[in-house]
Amino acid sequence: MGTTKRSVDELLAEAREELDRLEPLDAAAAQVQGALLVDIRYAALRERDGTIPGALIVERNELEWRLDPQCDHRLPEATHHDLRVVVVCNEGYASSFAAVSLRRLGLERATDLIGGFQAWRAAGLPVHRPPHGPDDARPDTALPA
Repeated sequence: MGTTKRSVDELLAEAREELDRLEPLDAAAAQVQGALLVDIRYAALRERDGTIPGALIVERNELEWRLDPQCDHRLPEATHHDLRVVVVCNEGYASSFAAVSLRRLGLERATDLIGGFQAWRAAGLPVHRPPHGPDDARPDTALPA
């Protein structure tokens, strides 16, 4: 059985053809309307750059198990297949592949954030900044671009 050799750029373009990807302001509006923003960035990036208030943190290697409404290991938020999910990675690449994987699980409204967390932050949207010391807790504010 032969396999077709394709580049990661080709696979990414194919994945994105399946998605109705969202710009940062559209993702923020979707969150207000009940969409679940899911941050799949690894801990070091979240600690360095902060998080999106209200976003669910799910490491990429656990994403499918945590969001499959039929799985015993699902999160309480994974209530049904019609759930609107917006996957967020650092710059909007890995999230496209992750969103397609969720669609394969039946979450047909899954998509991702164009430009990822960095685009969210650059758009001036709210970011919870990580504390850098015991007396340095910071409120939910946007980071400088």
